[in-house]
Amino acid sequence: MSRTAEQLKSDALAIWHAGVDAVRSDRLVRECVQVAGSQLLVGDEPIDLPPVRRIAVVGAGKAGAGMAAGLEQALGETLMAKKEFTGWINIPADCRRKLSRITLWSSRPAGINEPTADGVYGAEWILETVAALGPEDLCFCLLSGGGSALLPAPVDGVSLADKIALTRHLSAAGANIQELNTVRKQLSRIKGGGLARACRAGRLITLIISDVIGDPLDVIASGPTVEDTSSPQAALSILQRLDPARNVADSIYRHLESAAAEGSLEKGKRPIRCAVTNLVIGNNALAVDAAGIEAERRGYSHAMQAATKLEGAAEEVGVHLAEMALSMQASSGPDCLITGGEPTVRLAPPEIRGKGGRNQQLVLAALERLMTADERAAEGIVLLSGGTDGEDGPTDAAGAMLSAEVVARMRSLNLDPDGFFRRNDAYTFFEQTGGLIKTGPTQTNVCDLRVVTVSRT
Repeated sequence: MSRTAEQLKSDALAIWHAGVDAVRSDRLVRECVQVAGSQLLVGDEPIDLPPVRRIAVVGAGKAGAGMAAGLEQALGETLMAKKEFTGWINIPADCRRKLSRITLWSSRPAGINEPTADGVYGAEWILETVAALGPEDLCFCLLSGGGSALLPAPVDGVSLADKIALTRHLSAAGANIQELNTVRKQLSRIKGGGLARACRAGRLITLIISDVIGDPLDVIASGPTVEDTSSPQAALSILQRLDPARNVADSIYRHLESAAAEGSLEKGKRPIRCAVTNLVIGNNALAVDAAGIEAERRGYSHAMQAATKLEGAAEEVGVHLAEMALSMQASSGPDCLITGGEPTVRLAPPEIRGKGGRNQQLVLAALERLMTADERAAEGIVLLSGGTDGEDGPTDAAGAMLSAEVVARMRSLNLDPDGFFRRNDAYTFFEQTGGLIKTGPTQTNVCDLRVVTVSRT
């Protein structure tokens, strides 16, 4: 079907937004938690309310504010008052909203996905809160992407500054989320089941919006309510590969080497005593499915794929999507492709590095591939990639979009995309060409969503 450039663009954006809307955090919690007479239904499980003395909620994540609002709405004022409901959630500073009973604690500045002293304060408050509960109490934990940075509680002997430098080094070296969290869990008192070990409530129910492909419970937000199955030796193996010159702080190596020599960090850890339930209520596949429904509604024949394992480099994913777009343009099959995942980016040296994020880098790689194929190829193609959290790297953009309009502006400004690409400066390129996608914080986070729409003559 032949579609105009503007229609391809508006359709792609609408399809992407439909995917994000389907995983709005307050909506997901309300669908999962319902009051039915004297019972509280959480997923498929009924909980008798009369024996429950108090209900508390803790948690962290980019979707934390929305999840908290959804829980308050689901429980209602009458039940919250009767059960002395209280709560504390660590969130990014730009995700605040008005709630009746839950404290939303700004644990880091907007756009800077790193732990802070404020985050440590909030994590300590959470540990104290759950430790003060009793066997007749019910505790909810609300977790979502970004929870690892928002819940810092370093082990003794390792400073917050050391952990920040560690994360920066591993990220720049191309570590994926599983590798990052394997190391961080070994250096935390709250990650890797630490929150569950501290909890003295009779029941601990964790509602999770997954930002990790495959939904591994021990990796999402570094698994504060899931027993850690990794080891100090596994963390050391990652460091040996990604830090061969041992630039990471000596305190980190000392802690891990000491723990590995003892055989396990489980020595001295209290067992998990409360009954723990972990429920994934939203993930990338849900967003991809919803986007597909919108594509079909708009008359597209679409193909969908949500990644089931970790992806490779953003540049490689971008090239693959560009080649798929060219193939769709030349065939009679689908004319819309929707994919989900979360690739990695190997950063350029600091002295030349620009501004951008994995989604922007992905789209710039796709643009370069299209330009090498045919100078006019992008005229009938729109390709966009955006983080469902509205935050792509250290920028105020969710991602970027490739379109005929972007290509025309690139040419009129005589811009060379390769230079921006090599410097990781995709933000500057798309800012000048009008290709940035800006949504602000969406208060959800289920990895990235990509949409390709094509027109056939």
